[in-house]
Amino acid sequence: MTTAEPGVPATGREGSGARPPVWLRAEPSRRRRKPPLTLARIVDAAVNLLDEHGTEGLTMRSLAQRLDVTATALYWHVKTKDDVLDLAVDEIFGDVPVPAVSDDWLDDIRVLVRAWRATMLRHPWAPGLIGRPMLGPNVLTRTEFLQSALLRGGCRGLPLAVATRMLANYVIGASLTEATWHRTADPRARAAARDHIAANAATYPTLDASGHLDDARWDDDVLFEEGLTGILRTAAQAGLPE
Repeated sequence: MTTAEPGVPATGREGSGARPPVWLRAEPSRRRRKPPLTLARIVDAAVNLLDEHGTEGLTMRSLAQRLDVTATALYWHVKTKDDVLDLAVDEIFGDVPVPAVSDDWLDDIRVLVRAWRATMLRHPWAPGLIGRPMLGPNVLTRTEFLQSALLRGGCRGLPLAVATRMLANYVIGASLTEATWHRTADPRARAAARDHIAANAATYPTLDASGHLDDARWDDDVLFEEGLTGILRTAAQAGLPE
């Protein structure tokens, strides 16, 4: 029986192709492990894509590329692009703080609605998507708060439904108008439109006198607050006992 020299594998038993001792082997390179694909990661990537490119820039392929997965992998979690959009809308509603209930139901609504508008403006793609039934937990939680505040103000039955819709439509419409204008409008075009109205004051006397399209007169925040006050005044009157 032969004895191998130190550090040299014995021949005959393992052959000349035997591995060197473990201490002499190079450590294998570590593979980069991708984070597991989860619904939360999909939604987060979708919101980022929507913020960057709008709804036109979100496809299942672009979402898969952003996540560094195959499109097929997405379908284990979501079935359609509409699923992704619904999830993304509900995700950003989670950024709308739910106020602590106070003794002033009107102020509670103001706090909620202001935060809702601010969130819509941060994600200008969102207002245009709020048309399908919104059943996500974040949307329902905030709608529940809104209706409970209106209920504390005396709105019940039809007045409650009407006030809810008025407030929702107002926030969505105002946010959509503002977001679209800020994203696409050329300030020179707005000024030209204002000049056109002023030059034709005889044809548009009310528009000219009201300062239509004159941003220097009343900005979007002022107009929004005044409109909200009017809606809440109507809601308060609807809640009064007959």
